[in-house]
Amino acid sequence: MNQKRPPVGIENFEKIRTGDFYYVDKTGMIKELLENWGEVNLFTRPRRFGKSLTMSMLRSFFEIGTDKSLFDRLAISEDSSLCEQYMGQFPVISITLKQVKGNNYEEARNQMWNVFSLEAGRFSFLQDSDRLDIIEKEQLQSLRMKTGSLEDGLLQLSMLLSRHFGKKVIILIDEYDVPLQKAYENGYYADMTELISQIFGYGMKSNEYMFFSVVTGCLRVVKESIFTGFNNPKVHTILDDQYDEWFGFTDTEVRGILDYYGLDQYYELTREWYDGYRFGSENVYCPWDVISWCDQLRRSSDCTPQNFWANTSSNDMVTRFVEMSDETTRAELEELSEGRCIGKEIQPELTYAEMDRSIDNLWSILFTTGYLTQNGRNEDGTWRLVIPNREIRSLFDRQIKSWFYAHIENGLQPLFQAFDRNDIAGIEKNVNACLIDSVSFMDGGNTDEMRETFYHGLLLGMLRGRRGWRVKSNREAGSGRADIILIDRMRHCGHIIEVKYSRSRTALKNRALEGLHQIEDTLYDEYFHDSDIQNIYHYGMAFHQKKCTVVQ
Repeated sequence: MNQKRPPVGIENFEKIRTGDFYYVDKTGMIKELLENWGEVNLFTRPRRFGKSLTMSMLRSFFEIGTDKSLFDRLAISEDSSLCEQYMGQFPVISITLKQVKGNNYEEARNQMWNVFSLEAGRFSFLQDSDRLDIIEKEQLQSLRMKTGSLEDGLLQLSMLLSRHFGKKVIILIDEYDVPLQKAYENGYYADMTELISQIFGYGMKSNEYMFFSVVTGCLRVVKESIFTGFNNPKVHTILDDQYDEWFGFTDTEVRGILDYYGLDQYYELTREWYDGYRFGSENVYCPWDVISWCDQLRRSSDCTPQNFWANTSSNDMVTRFVEMSDETTRAELEELSEGRCIGKEIQPELTYAEMDRSIDNLWSILFTTGYLTQNGRNEDGTWRLVIPNREIRSLFDRQIKSWFYAHIENGLQPLFQAFDRNDIAGIEKNVNACLIDSVSFMDGGNTDEMRETFYHGLLLGMLRGRRGWRVKSNREAGSGRADIILIDRMRHCGHIIEVKYSRSRTALKNRALEGLHQIEDTLYDEYFHDSDIQNIYHYGMAFHQKKCTVVQ
C-alpha cells in the first residue's frame, strides 16, 4: 500500500485532501465553532501551528460550490444534519495579510490593495449577475482595478456576494497582525492601525451582509481599537481551554502519525524535541516540526532531530527588548535555560505602541510567539513559564540568550576585569553600580532567605554574562554547598563566592566576613581537588538593599 506523503509546507486543505497527503483530522473545530457561534471570532496562536490550514478548511467547508467529498470519512461528516445545513451554503471572503509587510506605508497599502484585488478577481462571475445593477458591477471592477475604496473593500464584497447569492457572507482573515508588526518595526504604525481599523470596522463591525467572521493572528492586539465597537468579539488565546486541541497536534495524533509511517521507535525522541506546548489544558506539539521530522525520517532513518522552527517566526519584536534588559532579566533567562520555570504576569492584550515601554512585556511576547509556554499558575496568580522542549531550548540559547549576552556583557566588562585582577575594591564598586542601575530592593522578597536567594541569583546572572567562564551554583564542595563557584580556564584560576543578606547597612562587613569564614571552615577549596586550577580566590559578599560589601 502506498503511503500518503507528509504535507510539508502545504496550507491548502483541498490540495492535501486531493493530493494524497496525510491529514490530521481537525474538522471537529467546525462543529465547535457553530455550536459556540460568535459574530467575530479571533484566534491567536504562534506561527506554524496550523492557522492558515484551518482557515483553508473552513473555506472549503462553507463555500458555495465546494467539493463535499473533501470531507468524506472525516469527523465532521458524521454529523449529517450539520453538514446538510451548513456545508457549501455560504459565499466566503477569504484573505491573508501575511504578505502585507512593506518598508513604508505606501508600499504596505499597495500590498493590501493587491490582496483585495486578487480576492475580488475570484468573484469576476458577478459581472454577469442579473441580481446586480451597473453601479454595483462597477464597484466590483474598481476593487479589481484598485481604483475604489480600500477601506470599505470588505463591506463592498460582502454586499455584492450577498445580493447575488441571497445569503449572508462568511469572512475569513488570516494573519491579521502581520501588517501591524511590520508597520511597528518600520515607523508607520499609526497609519497602518488606522487603515486596518477602518477595513475591519466597515467589514465586520456593522456589516448586515455578514453571517460571521474568523480572524487569526499571532498576537492579541484588541487595545489597538481595531476591534473597537464590535459586539462582544470572541477572543480565543493560548490561555483558553476552548478550542485548545484544534491548533497543534495532540499526543494521540502524533502517535498516530508515527505509527502510520512505521516510526513508533522515535516517539520519545519526538516528544522530547517537539512536544511541551500547553494551549489551555491541552498539551500539544508544533505541527510544522512533527511533519518535517517525519518527512526527514522517511527519507533517512540515520538522522537526528533538527531545529525546524528556527526561521519560521520573526524575531524582530524580541530584539527590541535587548536594550532594556538588565541583570535580573539575564538571571531569569539562565533559570529558563537550565530547565526551571519563572513566575510572570502575562498580558493577553498587547498594544504594539506600548510594547517596548516595559521589560515586563518581554515575557508576554516570548510566551505568545512560542518561545515559552506555561505550566500552570502560582498562588499569586502569576504564570509558571518554561521553555517547551529541546528544539526551542537550543534556539533560545543560540539566539535570544546571545542577544542578551552581547548587550549585558558590554556593560559588565569592568566587573569582569576586576575579577581578572583580583581587585576587591573594583568588584565591590561595579556590583554596586549594577545594583543602583537595575535593581529595586523591593524585588527581594519578604524573608531573609528569599532576599539572600534573590541577590544570589542576581550575582549569578551577572557572572554568567562572561563567555568563557564556567559558573556553578550551589555545588557540593568540602562539607557543604558553595553558593557560587567560578572557573576561569584561560587564567587557570577559580573563584569561590559566598553570598549573605544583611538586615542593616552597618552589619554588611560582618555578614561578608561570615561568608568568607564559611568558605574556609567548610573547605570549599576541595571542589578543585585533582584539577589544574592553580589559584583559588575567596570572596564573602553581603547585600542590603542597593548596597554590597565584598571582603577577601
